Amino acid sequence: MPTADIDGIPVHYEVTGAGPRLLFLNGSGGTIAEAELLIMQLTDDFEVAAFDQRGMGRSGPAAGPYGMAELAADAVALADHLGWERFRLLGFSFGGMVAQEVAVTHPERVERLALLCTSAGGSGGASFPLHTLGQLPAGERESRYARLLDARFTAEWLAVHHGDRALVAGMSGRLAADKPAAVRQGEELQLRARAAHDAYDRLDGVACPTLVAAGRHDGIAPVGNSEALARAIPDAELRLFEGGHLFPFQDATALPAVLDFLR
Repeated sequence: MPTADIDGIPVHYEVTGAGPRLLFLNGSGGTIAEAELLIMQLTDDFEVAAFDQRGMGRSGPAAGPYGMAELAADAVALADHLGWERFRLLGFSFGGMVAQEVAVTHPERVERLALLCTSAGGSGGASFPLHTLGQLPAGERESRYARLLDARFTAEWLAVHHGDRALVAGMSGRLAADKPAAVRQGEELQLRARAAHDAYDRLDGVACPTLVAAGRHDGIAPVGNSEALARAIPDAELRLFEGGHLFPFQDATALPAVLDFLR
């Protein structure tokens, strides 16, 4: 199991595929194992490096609270560990927030940038505060989460759209209350960093071609947030797809378009 010592934390990472170098940054609560299906679809075209964020998955626990600056530094430190001077960067949801921070603090390192279903924070709009879901009763929490993933995901919709129902079932473990204490702590610290994210006023510092991609029915990172991102990043391209927060798995045209851009 490859690990890199980053800021005193053993960070688990994997490098797969062949082609131009692509650093993949995962969503809230996500791990390499959970993102395997998406990562596999990148490896035909790219040499992909993915890692479990501090306190997540098989990486070591975070010592205490941190922000996007520390997470961006982790990503760049991993690139340094791999000997990657320059790389393409794909950030999904929470990973898109980290990717923004990387792109504005180390613009010379990023060749191309894809920001999927994410938000800039501040005046550019914040993603839904997922930490508040824990305050809801279990049944209400699950129903609310489904509608956040895609505004169409009512019980009636899911009853007849089996693929969408499978997506919701696959994500339901994120809401489980009976997780080990270390996992809960890691997720809590990550959600705190997420809630404080604000890169909007610095996005004019992004210096590479950028794609902002969003699902039309996303309740976590609404379309308006992606529109604000695209306005703030010089010459960014905005693409909207049919789906919600998981649009790469809902719209068959989405991932090919992202791959085409990153190539």
